[in-house]
Amino acid sequence: MSLTLVEHALALHILTQLRSETTPYEQYRLLTRNLTQILLTEATRYLSLSPKTIRTPMEDMLGAELAKPIVVVPILRAGLGMLSAVTEMLPNARIGYIGLQRDEETALASAYYCKLPNLAGATAIVLDPMLATGGSAEQAIVRLMAEGAEQIILICAVAAPEGVAYLTEHFPDVHIVAGAVDRCLNAQKYILPGLGDFGDRLFDS
Repeated sequence: MSLTLVEHALALHILTQLRSETTPYEQYRLLTRNLTQILLTEATRYLSLSPKTIRTPMEDMLGAELAKPIVVVPILRAGLGMLSAVTEMLPNARIGYIGLQRDEETALASAYYCKLPNLAGATAIVLDPMLATGGSAEQAIVRLMAEGAEQIILICAVAAPEGVAYLTEHFPDVHIVAGAVDRCLNAQKYILPGLGDFGDRLFDS
């Protein structure tokens, strides 16, 4: 597994606003979208390309296009806040959904929904704003690998070192792109300093 921290000035500026408890949900949604676009730009930096000849208004030229199909998979429900930013930049991407619900007592996630398109040979981009223990990401990754995904990229706003370490050990080929790796998890397995419950803040519920 590789980890890329996007230490771009604008990303850090946006992430600070997302962390603030005074940021209203209307602004929270826009900030999530803006941060996702920055993270996606880094996440797709090294995707495989195929040559493509086109004609500009002036002459023919050899350009490039993405070589492999892309499937975007938001983890419900918080990952939905990141989806529109990705589909705007990758309009040809197919979309799947994985629903995972966390038990507040055990901090373990259980799946309640899964709908995926054909993943054979595809690059799967998983959208999950918070990487805490790595349990939710693990369930998603295992399912995507079983469905034939050739490459898996996980995009998250904030990660905990415990989650990064867990995925590093169990899924060395998965690439994580994050806005920050925070200090630790607390006793309830929430990220510190973190930014609270992402889904609740995103949907005001």
